[in-house]
Amino acid sequence: MKKTLTSAAALRVTFVTLASLCMLVPMYLLVVNAFKSQREILSNPFTLDLGTATFQHLADAWNNPGFSILKGYGTTLALVLCVNALAMVVCAPAAYVLARTPKLVSRLLLFFFIAGMFIPTQVILVPVIFVLRAVGLMGTMPGLVLFMTATTIPFTLFVFFGYIRVLPRSLDEAAAIDGAGKYYTLWRIIVPLMRPIIATVFILNALSVWNDFASPQMILGPGSDVYTVTTGVYAAVGQYSTDYTKVFPTLLLAVIPILVIIVVMQRHVMSGLAAGAVKG
Repeated sequence: MKKTLTSAAALRVTFVTLASLCMLVPMYLLVVNAFKSQREILSNPFTLDLGTATFQHLADAWNNPGFSILKGYGTTLALVLCVNALAMVVCAPAAYVLARTPKLVSRLLLFFFIAGMFIPTQVILVPVIFVLRAVGLMGTMPGLVLFMTATTIPFTLFVFFGYIRVLPRSLDEAAAIDGAGKYYTLWRIIVPLMRPIIATVFILNALSVWNDFASPQMILGPGSDVYTVTTGVYAAVGQYSTDYTKVFPTLLLAVIPILVIIVVMQRHVMSGLAAGAVKG
């Protein structure tokens, strides 16, 4: 029995190690090649010669006249805040209603809503472009905000529903006895209890919105004056050639803020998920 457990533990460690390597290798290549010349990147992308490494390419990417990284940061941050705010304002009441309705009805409605989690964003992007063009929102930030809000609603609703469902109904009954209506009960009693899961969902949605490339690239357009930080890579991609001394530094500058957020907020994400698991 002990040998079996040891073998299982070894298999888990091996699997986790291999999965970690698969995820870390692209990040390693990004960091290493951000300090190398075009010739070094093409000839040997996996190693870094400290004698020839330079921060000049990062400085050039920061001061790139064709793409302002600071403007990209500002646009992406505004997008993250708007998408999260809209998704939570929509999903909190919806999740509350679903969690307090009869079981069969809530499960059917919940399945209908979270079906969007299983549809890749790229599949619906082209039809959405036709819809946005028809209503005059193609190439605009409001159009991008609405689309990305719609893509985050299924996950947000699913998590909120699971959290609210296990909150005791006695809270609602006590509020009703005191004369509180449904809206007051939701926003003054239920939502404050959801702070851990709200913080978790906010961070996870922020990661998804910040890292999205296809949606802003397609909806805002490659030549738009409004752009997110991830679309800056196209400032270094030409029709016949690609300047990797701009691509890698720009990508590194794009992911640095989100890496800092992951490191700093990891404890809050895990505690929020754990709180939901314990309550469930």
